Parts: sequence; C-alpha cells; structure tokens
Amino acid sequence: MGDSYIVAGAKVKCSFGEQSVSLQLPLDHKIFINEKAQANITDFKPMLNIPPFGMCSSMANPTVAAATAANYGRLQKMPCIPVLTMPWIGGKADLLLGDQPALLKSACLNCQWAGQIKFEDDGQ
Repeated sequence: MGDSYIVAGAKVKCSFGEQSVSLQLPLDHKIFINEKAQANITDFKPMLNIPPFGMCSSMANPTVAAATAANYGRLQKMPCIPVLTMPWIGGKADLLLGDQPALLKSACLNCQWAGQIKFEDDGQ
C-alpha cells in the first residue's frame, strides 16, 4: 500500500517514549477526510498537537541523565516533555493545506532529546 494522509487521531510514537499518543489538531482545520481534520507539516507543536509519550528514557534528556546519575548509573526514566522545534519531515509538496504541505504517514519528527517520532497509523 502507498503512503497515506494523516488525520486527527493518528497514532504517533517516540523512540524513547513509553506509549503511543494521538495527534491532536485544532478545530480550524478546513480540510477533512472521513470527517476527520487533515494534518499538515506544521502540526508538530508540543502539548497542542503532540502530547507527552509517558516516560522518557533518552539520556540526552537532562532530567533523565540527572535522575540516572542519582540512581548510581541505572536508567531512571522521567516524564516526557517533547521539545520539538522543526516541522515534520515528509509532506506532500504538491498538496497544500493552509499553505503548507499535507502530512504523510511516512513523515518523521525529531525531538531535541534524540527521540524520533513516527506514525503508527494514519488515523483514517
């Protein structure tokens, strides 16, 4: 099957997070697929579009590194707070939604704490 478009409720997962979460989209999106708002590459804002992934296990995350050091070097996971500074990589450039490329299931996003965020399903 080819690449598919992402809509509200699509499942995303971080490589250092404990759980999958659902992509959240604002109510002002005007393009819908099966009555669900369609996403574009700028739908990457932490807490607004992407909720925390449970507990984080990345040693690049200062809170995880400090807690692990305090735990005598044994990994100590800490609550995830995604730090996302750039849009999704992997939009459909020839389909613009709100002047931005539509988001595809093959897209990925990088967290400042070294996590790679990918879609598990497109939400459709």
